[in-house]
Amino acid sequence: MIIFKEITPLKEAILQFKSNGESIGFVPTMGALHSGHISLIKESLKNDNITLASIFVNPAQFNDQKDFEKYPVAIENDIFLLEQAKTDMLFLPSVNEIYPEGLSSPVKYGLGYLETILEGFYRPGHFQGVCRVVHRLLDIIKPDDLFLGQKDYQQCMVIRKLLTDFSIPTQLYIVPTERETSGLAMSSRNLRLSVEAKQKASVIYDALNFIKKHSADTPFTVLKGHALSMITDAGFEKIDYIEICDATTLMPFEDYNKNNKTIALAAAFIEGVRLIDNLLIN
Repeated sequence: MIIFKEITPLKEAILQFKSNGESIGFVPTMGALHSGHISLIKESLKNDNITLASIFVNPAQFNDQKDFEKYPVAIENDIFLLEQAKTDMLFLPSVNEIYPEGLSSPVKYGLGYLETILEGFYRPGHFQGVCRVVHRLLDIIKPDDLFLGQKDYQQCMVIRKLLTDFSIPTQLYIVPTERETSGLAMSSRNLRLSVEAKQKASVIYDALNFIKKHSADTPFTVLKGHALSMITDAGFEKIDYIEICDATTLMPFEDYNKNNKTIALAAAFIEGVRLIDNLLIN
């Protein structure tokens, strides 16, 4: 695996590969890698000639400075995992390399209601920062394919809108969530949890499965109330949301309709760590 820390030599290598007719698959990450990230690498390896991963903890997308400071860093292990997975290239830039003109930006991405609901509501400015770094990385790399995980479902929708709005000729692939044996969605933030909290945290998946199992015969308000009780009783300190939405638009649903593609989503805190998850209902 070739590691690049600067943009210019990375662009030269990509240009060489593309001149040989080879396609580029791109997996952007913030490091602290786990099996979920590696599943994205595997999808890229299946679809593209060259697989490029990036590791960059993007300060522009953290609306909470303390969350940014606590974000886990495990670069040596990350490199080991990427090499084991047969990743071809790794882009490992500094903040100055990505944002040479500083973190402030005059660009405002038109995300509409996606920026006002669920993650957008509880993490103001987050998706602006996500769009900024992904747009920058796509402009540098110009990949044929982009691989993201379903766990960050709303973020996937935001990136799809970014690709459309800016006519970026990159194909987006959304890869199913990888889970631990307990059902807990794999996340870099899980590294900050105690063993006990990780066991308790699997209740989010249980609650989403409860919604899925009973969605056709129980009012959504009742389902959300029961899921909230499940998560609260397990020891979570705070729940930002439990919602049942249109899987295409993320607008909330009030009743079940077998013809509507539906998704249940949740975000909650345990041991001060914010976890998110989602489950497609039909």
